Parts: sequence; C-alpha cells; structure tokens
Amino acid sequence: MDYFADLTWNEWIKDIIDVAIVSYIIYKLILLVRGTKAVQLLKGIFVLVGTWAFSTWFNLYTLKWLMNQMFTFGVVTVLIIFQPELRRALEQLGRGKLFSRTSVVEKDVNDRITEIIKSVNYMSKRKIGALIVFERDTGLNDYIESGIQMESLISSELLINLFIPNTPLHDGAVIVRGNQIMAAGCYLPLSENPFISKELGTRHRAAIGVTEVCDAVSVIVSEETGQVSLAVGGMIVRDIKEESLISKLFEELNPNMKEKQAGASKTPFWRKWKGGNQNG
Repeated sequence: MDYFADLTWNEWIKDIIDVAIVSYIIYKLILLVRGTKAVQLLKGIFVLVGTWAFSTWFNLYTLKWLMNQMFTFGVVTVLIIFQPELRRALEQLGRGKLFSRTSVVEKDVNDRITEIIKSVNYMSKRKIGALIVFERDTGLNDYIESGIQMESLISSELLINLFIPNTPLHDGAVIVRGNQIMAAGCYLPLSENPFISKELGTRHRAAIGVTEVCDAVSVIVSEETGQVSLAVGGMIVRDIKEESLISKLFEELNPNMKEKQAGASKTPFWRKWKGGNQNG
C-alpha cells in the first residue's frame, strides 16, 4: 500500500501506459499464434509447467529434477519449435503489420455450404479435379503460406474458376477459413497410411494427410471419376451423396452443432453412412 500511496500522477500515468502497451503486445502475439499449430504446442508447454509446479508443491524430488532438466534446454527447444511463428512475427514487424487491425467477418454456415455444394456439383459433373480444405480450431497458416494468398469471399464461381484445368492454381488445394478463401494452390502433407486404397491418387492422399495432422475437413472431387469424397480425422468417405455431404459439412463447420452432438453419439460418421465407401 505504501508503494501506491507514494506514487505521483505522472508515475500513475506512466505505469498505466506501460501495462497497456505490454498487454497489447501480448494480445497481438496471441492472435499471431492462434492461427497456427503452435497453439497445440503451447498447451503441451502449459502441461509441463503445471507438472513442474505440482512436483514443487508436493516436494516430488525425482519428478522435479526431471522437469528442471527439461527446462534447462527449454529456451533452445522453444526457439526451435516456434521458429516459423517467430519468423512470421519478425516479418510482420518489419512490414509494419504486426500491430495492424484485423477483423474476421462471420457468415452463416448455410450460405457457405450452399456455395461449396454448387461448385462441387458443377465440377463433379464435368470431372474437374478439386481439393477444398476447411480450417477449424487448428490453424492452417503454415499451409496457407505455401500457396497464393487470396482472402476472398467464398463463392461457387470463384471456386470453379480456381480448379479449371491448365490454370495456374488448379493443381493445389484451396483453404477456406470462415467465409473466406484464404489461399489457392496450397501444398498439403501426404498421408503415409499404408492401408489407404491404391486407387487413391495424390489429391486424395493430401486430403487425408492434412486431416491426420489437424482437425481440418477436406472435400475432394476426382478428375478421373467425378466422384465426391469427404475426409475427416484421417478417414475418407468416397462417392458420398449430396445429402450426406451437406449434413456432415453442416455438422463439422457449425460449432454450435458440434457442441450439441459432442456426447450424443460416439459412432464414427463413416459407419453411419450406408452408402459410403471408407478407406484409410
């Protein structure tokens, strides 16, 4: 109390400005990390810190010693793990974008799915190959940066044009965040699952691969058969019917629906669809 009693108005103002600046910097750093896989790594670090606090509180010497050994090399480990995020932060700081104001415009899930279904039906009938990836909780910034950034409002016409054969961006994946097409021509990790059908090509393996490393949802149109497939959680349903695709997309892309159905059923979605051909 003596500290606050002795403060002058100038010192009060200085301290308030100091705390505000630090709080804003932390806020922007959280926004920077939020759209990447680093969020999951941060959760792991918090678990380690919590374990260390637990071992210290209850004097668990062996566990505390182990945690201390891990923290000894922790700084170097953090620099290695968060290298992409640190590089991105420095690049944005150099461009003056780190403190720029950003906003995300939410659009009704129904409208978004309508545009997707229109484009998928069009490309399926004409056997135009396509791969559309939907970002959910885990950010896909690492993969967005591998393609051509767009940040355009989603529309069926734009999606169709992106996948027209012999155009510059038709070969990669399109990544969708909310109501925006974030990037096109993106490179995705290929699935290494040995049990995937040999009939599936690179596009399908990439669609499965990205859902193995995060919680994204992928929609694929085969350029050989025109069949539409859906990949979630490292699993794929081939030749999915339009009604099932609409239902599953609405369920996966609607956070409120996911919360309502979280404990309703534990049956995997690919076992609910009698017409689905599951591989993976």
